[in-house]
Amino acid sequence: METPEQGLHVYRRVRADSEWLCAPLAIEDYVIQTTPEASPAKWHLAHVSWFFETFILRPYLPGYREFHADFGYLFNSYYEQIGRFHLRAERGFLSRPTVAEVMRYRTHVDQHMQELLEHMDAVLWPLVKARLALGIHHEQQHQELLLTDIKRNLAANPLYPAYRDDLPAPLPQQAPALAWVEFGGGLVEIGHAGNDFAFDNESPRHPVYLAPYRLATRLVSNAEYQAFIADAGYVRPELWLADGWTQMRSAGWDGPLYWLHTIGEWRHYTLSGLQPLDPEAPVCHVSYYEAAAYAAWAGKRLPSEAEWEHAAAGLAVSGNLRDSGWLCPLAAAAGDGLLQMYGDVWEPTASAYLPYPGFRAPSGALGEYNGKFMCNQIVLRGGSCVTPDDHIRPSYRNFFYPGERWQFQGIRLAEDL
Repeated sequence: METPEQGLHVYRRVRADSEWLCAPLAIEDYVIQTTPEASPAKWHLAHVSWFFETFILRPYLPGYREFHADFGYLFNSYYEQIGRFHLRAERGFLSRPTVAEVMRYRTHVDQHMQELLEHMDAVLWPLVKARLALGIHHEQQHQELLLTDIKRNLAANPLYPAYRDDLPAPLPQQAPALAWVEFGGGLVEIGHAGNDFAFDNESPRHPVYLAPYRLATRLVSNAEYQAFIADAGYVRPELWLADGWTQMRSAGWDGPLYWLHTIGEWRHYTLSGLQPLDPEAPVCHVSYYEAAAYAAWAGKRLPSEAEWEHAAAGLAVSGNLRDSGWLCPLAAAAGDGLLQMYGDVWEPTASAYLPYPGFRAPSGALGEYNGKFMCNQIVLRGGSCVTPDDHIRPSYRNFFYPGERWQFQGIRLAEDL
């Protein structure tokens, strides 16, 4: 994306992807919000447009006029320096603006982004380029959230409707036996390197000391997690962190989110509707607390984010990501070394989401993008089956609160040597 023309091409492609992801929805599906964390599809489509409008069009396109004066209040997510915003938990209260009006809003923003980029001033281009790249990757983050939230919202329906009924059915496949890859440790460097795009929380690159460790070759499977459940994993307090035990007991968890035990078998809700549970596929939709409890039960631990990134260095960034078309985790295929490091499920680490040494949040409202969330959250690595293929990299740091389960996240084990 070195030129405005290239930037416009990537912008158009990513914007079209968002609308393509929403194409299977009925008009009623765009509006519902069944839990505070799962925003309506309509809100996602409008919010990403607000981002381009607020951070690119308003400051850089002379004479730009907002589509609607009140959309800043409705579709600002959390930028306090921009102004007041509608409560996240009440986004599903908004039947208006309609889906049609939100789509007109997207068209309005797209037309003016085209105008800006086709007549881009060479002096302004470096500034606009940086914000354009951020906006494009921001929209890709929301594409992943779109699928995650669509699944969460549709799963609340007792009819268990499918988001798409044309998704390919995974072929039965036996996962290879779990093995281990050893790493000698020592002084290593982590963090983003190079000139390609990365979020601010991936920098600066810095040295970290690692003790020797081993990493599991593949993700924990559904069958392995069923053994944890069968061994009273959800009723043994010695396996759980205190906060995790409290949340699990309060919420009544007895298995991963979307698992249902009916007629003597486990089934689970997927983007294809209610399906039999594949015992060989990676366990999915477990919280950090559940991952940590499973690791304790197995006599292992979760990797640190530095261990994960060090292990991933040099591996091809490929796997069961969104463009594979499955939109669900798949059993690991036979292979040597580390498997499933990218795609399938996000991998919770044992690392708190904190700033790297020397990190400084950018000035202004964009400094709120990542920096202010560096407290009380856990880092996840590797992407999932709904992560865009060109959005993930070894240094990518995702982050969620330890009790959240609606994201596509699973478990990889580690241990000390």
